[in-house]
Amino acid sequence: MPRVLLVEDDTALATALHLALRRLGHDVTTNPSGETALRTLLDDHVLPDVVILDLMLPGIDGFEVCRRVRAALPVPIILLTARGDAIDVVAGLECGADDYVVKPVEPRVLDARVKAVLRRATPISAQETVVRIGPLEFDRTAMVATRHGRELNLSATETRLLVEFVQHAGQVLSRQSLLKRVWDYGYVGDSRLVDAAVARLRAKIEDDPANPTLLKTVRGLGYRLAKP
Repeated sequence: MPRVLLVEDDTALATALHLALRRLGHDVTTNPSGETALRTLLDDHVLPDVVILDLMLPGIDGFEVCRRVRAALPVPIILLTARGDAIDVVAGLECGADDYVVKPVEPRVLDARVKAVLRRATPISAQETVVRIGPLEFDRTAMVATRHGRELNLSATETRLLVEFVQHAGQVLSRQSLLKRVWDYGYVGDSRLVDAAVARLRAKIEDDPANPTLLKTVRGLGYRLAKP
C-alpha cells in the first residue's frame, strides 16, 4: 500500500482527498502546514513513498517546502496548485517537483498521477555497465551518476530522464517522447515538465549549465545527450 503524505491546509479538501485516496488503496497521512511537513520528513525521518504538496500554504509555502525536501530526500513530489498559472507551475517544477495537478482535482486523476510517479521511482532494468560521457559517469546497474568522481544527488525523475538519454545517446528525443517514456503520459502532456527536469539535470551534470556540452537542446525538436 503506497504511503502518501498530503500537505494541505484546507481542512475540507484534505479530508476529502484523504478519504478518497484511502478508498483507492493508499495509506494517507495529512499535514496542515509546511512546518509540520518538514518536521515529519526531515526531523522525524518519516519517509513516505510520495508527497502531495499544496503550493499556497500559510507560513512556509509549498515552494520552500519543495526546495528543502528535494535538497535532502529523493521522495517524489506532486504539487497541488489552485491555478494552472504558468509562473506558479514553472516555479514549482524548478524547485524540484516531479509533477503537478490543478485544483479542483478528481481523486482518480490524482491516484493515476501518484501511481505514475511511483512507477518512475522504481528502479528499472539496467545493463551491467558504466557509461562515461566526458566528466559524467552513469552506472546503469546501481543507477548512480557521478561527475568528476563525485556522486550526484538525482531525484527519481532525473535518474529516469538520464537513463533515457544514456540509452539513446546521440539521438534527439522529443519532449512528447520523453513525457511518454519518463512520465508515463500516453496523451499530450505539459512540455514544461520536461523542460524543468532537463534544466535541473543540466545543473547537476554540466560544468556550465548555461552553456551545456553534454545535454544539448536541438531547437524545434528536443534534446540530445552526447555520445560516450
